[in-house]
Amino acid sequence: MIKHTAAPDTTFELVSGLEIHVQLNTNTKIFSSDSAAFGAGPNAHISPVSLALPGALPKLNKEVVAKAVRMGLALNCHINQTNFFDRKNYFYADLPKGYQITQDKLPVCQNGFIDLTLQDGSVKRIGINRIHMEEDAGKSMHDQHDQYSFVDLNRAGVPLIEIVTEPDIRSAEEASVLLTEMRKLVRHLEVSDGNMEEGSLRCDANISIREIGSSTYGTRCEVKNLNSIRNVRRAMDFEFNRQRELIAAGGVIQQSTLTFDAEQGTTAPMRTKEEANDYRYFPDPDLPPIYISDEWLAQMKAAMPLLPAAISAALQQQYGISAAEATIFAEDKELMQYFQDALPGVSAPKTLINWLSGPVRALLNEQHLTIGAYQVKPLALSEVITLVESRKINQHAALHQLLPELQQHPEHGVAEIAEKLNLFLEDNTTELSGFADQVLEKYAAQAAAYKKGKKGVLGLFVGEVMKMANGKADPQQLNQLLQEKLK
Repeated sequence: MIKHTAAPDTTFELVSGLEIHVQLNTNTKIFSSDSAAFGAGPNAHISPVSLALPGALPKLNKEVVAKAVRMGLALNCHINQTNFFDRKNYFYADLPKGYQITQDKLPVCQNGFIDLTLQDGSVKRIGINRIHMEEDAGKSMHDQHDQYSFVDLNRAGVPLIEIVTEPDIRSAEEASVLLTEMRKLVRHLEVSDGNMEEGSLRCDANISIREIGSSTYGTRCEVKNLNSIRNVRRAMDFEFNRQRELIAAGGVIQQSTLTFDAEQGTTAPMRTKEEANDYRYFPDPDLPPIYISDEWLAQMKAAMPLLPAAISAALQQQYGISAAEATIFAEDKELMQYFQDALPGVSAPKTLINWLSGPVRALLNEQHLTIGAYQVKPLALSEVITLVESRKINQHAALHQLLPELQQHPEHGVAEIAEKLNLFLEDNTTELSGFADQVLEKYAAQAAAYKKGKKGVLGLFVGEVMKMANGKADPQQLNQLLQEKLK
């Protein structure tokens, strides 16, 4: 391992492209009716096709094509309406056939792009070279026995799409933002759960360096099977430094396949890099070409949901909210649906947005819940908001008493629970005025300080009056009452 010391004199830039593997969330595998579900016991989801038994023939799952096209449309790709499958030949214990069915010469999608907004606000366009469909391999397990390796073929034949970018990435930040956006996109389009921990989204990073200003690509090394965004950043940073220090020391970069040690934060060689001819690609004779008719393509385009960027822009324009607020809703389909369901019950949509992006979001985070698991129905929340806005209950009581009770008993009415908890405010200005006089007399020194400009003590007075009123007072009304008395 090379020890990283002072940076070399020559200034280099990173050149990288990612190969992002997305496990599609179909019920069955790409070429058989075996379940594609995650988490079953070893070799529970297998069949003659998964095991590649003699005479077993693949049959394409149409939903795999539809999900691949959906991603292609979202990434501004050209859709190849005629495409076909190839065999990629290599030998490994978890690949029963001795080849993987994939797409080589003519993938389903090509020549797209995605625009990324970086931390400094700049926009970087990353080209998408291709999206192709393929089957996953099985899983070899080397830690189950001290003498043997075990193979679990549940994953063999699970459908994947591979999104291959152009070598347009120039920093670990760009790679991180790209993967984050891809994870959001696959979830938004409902093509995958995007769970990197379970392997539903993983990537290989092709990394090279070149002198700044040069247009010639350097020799690339491929870091395989990165399973977290953090590890992609770490591997990219390490490999950039390793390569530039090696060149500065007079060495030569060898094209190779690398593994990343997450504990050490280092890369290490696995094997020399294969070339396309090593895989001996040829069209799969058991699968006919795929033909996507004009009619089917039009149906898929018509069924495409609005993408997060378009949703965000529409929310900003319609409700006058900030880009940050709009992004919260645009990137969370469940939250957006909850908002739309609650909207008919409120008079001011911006107030509903403020509640959902502020106090309700905070409550959900405290309870580690998503909005989809929130037991308070959308129109019930609207009713709560209306009670607060009309000053019939105060917001603190709504958040800390009424909403928790509604979570426990969503079948009960909002007004019924508010009445039961004695939350309705009493409009007794004379009584509140008397409480205010008592508080100002008790805290005469603080009242004097307020009159000299120390406005922060007003909260003390409001809190004390609220206690005397047993919480059944409108804070805004109290603020106004106390300010008049302190003039």
